[in-house]
Formats: sequence, structure tokens, C-alpha cells
Amino acid sequence: MKLIFIFFISILSLLADSFEDGKKVFDEKCASCHREFIPLNDIKNNFFSQDNKILKLKAPTANMIVWAMMDSSKKIGDPNEADFFQIEIENFLKSYLENPDRFNSICDDEVIGYYDNKESMKGEISDDEFTALSYYFLEYKDNIKEENIEKNSIFTKEKEKEILNQAKNESKKLMVYATSETCFFCKRMDKTVLNDSEVKAIQDENYIFIEVDMDKNSLPFDLQKEYKKITPSFFVLDDEAKLEANYPGSWSKKDYIEILKKNIK
Repeated sequence: MKLIFIFFISILSLLADSFEDGKKVFDEKCASCHREFIPLNDIKNNFFSQDNKILKLKAPTANMIVWAMMDSSKKIGDPNEADFFQIEIENFLKSYLENPDRFNSICDDEVIGYYDNKESMKGEISDDEFTALSYYFLEYKDNIKEENIEKNSIFTKEKEKEILNQAKNESKKLMVYATSETCFFCKRMDKTVLNDSEVKAIQDENYIFIEVDMDKNSLPFDLQKEYKKITPSFFVLDDEAKLEANYPGSWSKKDYIEILKKNIK
């Protein structure tokens, strides 16, 4: 029994190593064109509602490729046959990347027209790297999840303290704005509300305004636990970083001004 357990752990370790090796290949050879992860709902909104004007994708993301390989009508092989499945993925990657052909693509027919023509990578990726890359996609779902995407917070404790000191010195509150590059309603509100001169005058006089891109960062002042994964969202805090109000969703100019005035000291 002990030997079986050790063998099982060894297999798991091997898969983890294969995924990490493949991720390294992806980062070095593919990431210049392919982004690693964007939530599928944001991708659908980008293509089917916004004509690719938000994300401006020129190539599918890694999670889109995984979906196409594993779940689409063009999926490759049989995932229940693990050994053959890995070989089929590896063979497809080698065939397509060395001889790219839109007619042999597994991408969704409705979005492929947005992408740049793929150039051959023959000679740029070795056989060992193709193997590693196949494991990267094969084990992607177990290793890359939205809630586990690492975000580099720009808000250190020192930066938070600096912001609070400014708020105290200027007798202002904090308005933390959770936004996203992939959020259509955020972009609309940016244009029609937050850039309005009347709104900016009230906001600048009474608040320290902090904009946070949720695709890249986490929220400051321990607000992440209050975040409901809705963009846009607005959080009002006092100069001690105490949360006073939370306003998820998009707002008209009239309603946003009402929110600003309601929370003024």
C-alpha cells in the first residue's frame, strides 16, 4: 500500500512538473500574442456584443484554446483516453503551429476573423517543448482558475498609509473604484459620468479617488473580502479606512452625484 501511495504521489508530481514546464514554454514562445486568461463571460461580451472593441484580441487566449480543445464541437480526441489524448494534443499543436491554416483551426468560426494570420513557428519550438506545451493545456483547468490568478497589488501598507494621511490632511474620504479593462459598463461610465466636469469637481473636492483594475490588482484596505466580483463597484471609506458604503453596478450621472453628496462629511 505504501509503495502504491508513493507511486501515486510521484505521478502527481510529474504532472505538476510537466504543467510548469509547459507554462514556461507558453510564457516564452506564445505569450507575446496569446494572453493567458480572461474570463469566458468577458470574452463572449467582447466578441458578441462589442465587436472585439474592448479586448481587441488578435489571437485566442490560453483558456479559449483549452475550451476549444476540450469542450467545443471541434474538440480534439477523447479526454477519457488520457495517454492518447496527450499525444493527440501534442500532434495537433505541432501540426498547426508549424503549418498554420485557418481551415484547420479549432477556433470558433464566429471569432476567427478577428485574429491575425498565424505565422509558422517551425524550428522555433522543439519536440520536447511541444510535449511540455501539450501538458500545459492538458492540465490547464486544474492549475489556472480565475480565483487563483495571481495579481500584483500596487497597494503596499506604506502606500495605504500615505493615502490615508493625505485624506486626513485634506479632510476627505476615499472613493475606491473597482473597474476592469474588459468591462463595457465601466468604459461607458468612465466616458459619460466620471469624466464629467461637474462630477469631477464634486469628487475632487471631497474624495481621494482610487481606481483599481481588477484584471491586474487586488483592492486596497482589505476590501477584497467585500468585493462581489461586480465591475464597476464603488467603495466609500473614511480616513481611517473604515468602509462606510458599497455601491456595485453602473450609475447615471444624476445617481452618482447623489452617491457622492450622500457620503460627504
